[in-house]
Amino acid sequence: MPVESEYKVGNVAATRVDADKIDSTFRSSTIDLISSALGGKVLSFSDEWFAEASNLLTPTPPIRQPGKMVYSGAWYDGWETRRHNPAPFDYVVIRLGVASGIIEGIEVDTAFFSGNHAPAISVEGVFSSDDEKVTEWKGERGNWETILGLQECGPSQRFGWKLANPTKKAFTHVRLNMYPDGGIARFRLFGHAVPVFPEDTDAIFDLAAAQNGGVAVSCSDEHFGTKSNLILPGRGKDMGDGWETSRSRGKDHVDWAIIRLGAPGMVQNLIVDTAFFRGNFPQRAKVEAIHWTGDGEPGALADGWTELVAPSKCGPDKEHEFESLIQDKTFTHVKLVMIPDGGVKRIRVFGKRSI
Repeated sequence: MPVESEYKVGNVAATRVDADKIDSTFRSSTIDLISSALGGKVLSFSDEWFAEASNLLTPTPPIRQPGKMVYSGAWYDGWETRRHNPAPFDYVVIRLGVASGIIEGIEVDTAFFSGNHAPAISVEGVFSSDDEKVTEWKGERGNWETILGLQECGPSQRFGWKLANPTKKAFTHVRLNMYPDGGIARFRLFGHAVPVFPEDTDAIFDLAAAQNGGVAVSCSDEHFGTKSNLILPGRGKDMGDGWETSRSRGKDHVDWAIIRLGAPGMVQNLIVDTAFFRGNFPQRAKVEAIHWTGDGEPGALADGWTELVAPSKCGPDKEHEFESLIQDKTFTHVKLVMIPDGGVKRIRVFGKRSI
């Protein structure tokens, strides 16, 4: 049944993405700009009586615990508000985990919310350096601009939308509007970071970091942990937020992950961090780089990969520091190779931008 609201938002062209195609559509070309692992943060909300709004930003899929009851009622891994909302919608205001970002797509997951799910949503954004001002708008118009217009949702399902055109401007904050109330398990905002690079062209910084525009574009395997975890800030909280592959059984096996740097640069030093991987770290690791000018992204076997770190012995729960074998050549991508398999928490690629 079509949902209408007295609060009018723009009609932005977007295509619905099937639930089983959301990851393949977005995960190898964009990052989740509001993930709590990246530093996304809920600043305010209209209500969270049944379940906390901060759950929306959890990077892992939602879980279910049937029969678990808390003071407010049944426990849900998501955001759930009271019934009978007198306002047009419930809302949550989120600050991106990057300085600002360009938006390409959106996911709203209502997993396990059935009968109490969100009937419809919209998403708005703003560019602002003032968190307090943004939160003062609450559920009012303020300076919000439509990113995704009113879209119907349903029970216990992943809903994805790809914008016909990436947003022309960058945003620092978004507001998820839920009409009129209900529950949503997860909210993903897929796009690209717009980094603030150092003014000093000789400054050394992490070229691969997600906040600096890095994107993990492909890998050989991510059975236990996703490649995008490699470029997150910090050292994580446990083994679950790194990149981990399945056990190999064949001879001469290697696993690899390719990362597009946030800017072409000259690599000076690298860190391969095996934090929390204590019995499943790779025996050895090496790093290669390429200056890619072809279409799309380079494959693992593309011509031009150059060794920056020779195969080196790894150990458990440790930051392995390396000096780049080539420091005066510009590269656009790096390839982390695990020999033969295992888990790595983070890779840091310190260098300076090529201007």
